[in-house]
Amino acid sequence: MTREELQTEIYKIFREQFEIDNPAPDDDLKDMHGFDSIDAIELLIELEKILGVSLDQETKKDAMLHIRTVNQICGYVQELMPRKDAANTDVVHR
Repeated sequence: MTREELQTEIYKIFREQFEIDNPAPDDDLKDMHGFDSIDAIELLIELEKILGVSLDQETKKDAMLHIRTVNQICGYVQELMPRKDAANTDVVHR
């Protein structure tokens, strides 16, 4: 999945699940849209479904603490994807 495709999916999730319409790629989601750590976990669960991966709890915890913008989410997910391919498994460990 390209970064553009990933970003499109993230925006779709924001609209459908969180009623956030097209945040700017560098908007601080927490400060500008009330996106909290529970929302971050829900987003990761939705991304797991789309990408066909299963993230372990430590990876989810790390992501929820560090992702604040759409650009960060895209980068984080793209960083995880090669690990899935290299391990040839559906479980991604960070």
